Amino acid sequence: MNLRFVEAFYWVASLKSVTRAADKLFLTQSAMSSRIAALEEELGVLLLDRRDKQFRLTVAGARFFTYAQRLLELQREAKSEMGSGAALAVSLRIGAIESVLHSWLIPWIEKLRADHPALALELTVETTPILVEQVQRGTQDIVFAALPAAADGVRSHSLPPMEMVFIGHAQRHRKRRYTLEALSAMELLTFQRGSHPHVALLDLFRQEGVEPGRVHTISSISAMVQLVQGGFGVATLPLNAVRRMHNSPDLRALACDHPLQPLPIHASYRTDPTNDAVETVLKSALGFVEAQPRSLSRATRAPIRRNSPRF
Repeated sequence: MNLRFVEAFYWVASLKSVTRAADKLFLTQSAMSSRIAALEEELGVLLLDRRDKQFRLTVAGARFFTYAQRLLELQREAKSEMGSGAALAVSLRIGAIESVLHSWLIPWIEKLRADHPALALELTVETTPILVEQVQRGTQDIVFAALPAAADGVRSHSLPPMEMVFIGHAQRHRKRRYTLEALSAMELLTFQRGSHPHVALLDLFRQEGVEPGRVHTISSISAMVQLVQGGFGVATLPLNAVRRMHNSPDLRALACDHPLQPLPIHASYRTDPTNDAVETVLKSALGFVEAQPRSLSRATRAPIRRNSPRF
């Protein structure tokens, strides 16, 4: 039995689409269909119900899916045991939200490539809803987002959350501590409408019975930083993301009597019985993030300046 044909069927069944499976395996749709047809001919049964446009496995297809997964896992175990699976020589699609990109993604990828030089990466930076949909549809192998993805064949793992802080201009916002009432009178900048930081900010004001003035939703961390530098309002940003912006002088994390909720980060990935590359990458990411220095306490903070020894 040709295991490439088995692999083709496995991904068609997992992703519930010949087209998405073809994209996953870098094949044309016709080549994918030919592999499925060849496997059906060898088995002597139909695996896919082709009577209408709605995707369905036949009864035989549903039964064979379990065997396909076991065959591919056995192939992976055999390669690992014989030594041919030691090098991580695969192409991997990684997606991340902007907060992860600006906090730890780049130095982690540099370490990942140093540890696995044969690994080829395809990086996408998007919002959480888009990333979750992409990993569910199989167009991403692993994503780092504010929400976990849920789908057949998709697993999620929680990473340490990111400390969120109010960021203001060091010369314009000099108080040691701010109240929510004081912040509510300012122009507030946060992430796109409906995102975790946006909802958390509104919930914080609502819980304390404070009505915020203007809340501006902006999808770009760089744009928010530039606006704060220009004296336009106060932004809610991950502290570590701002620390890494060495070209962003005159920024200051503002201590507040009611701190912001941390930003949760989840790694969601699609399991692959043919190799353990995704699990290896996840383990690398977890180890890298957990090894990072913990955030400062929410006491009064110094301005975040270039080459500051505190960061």
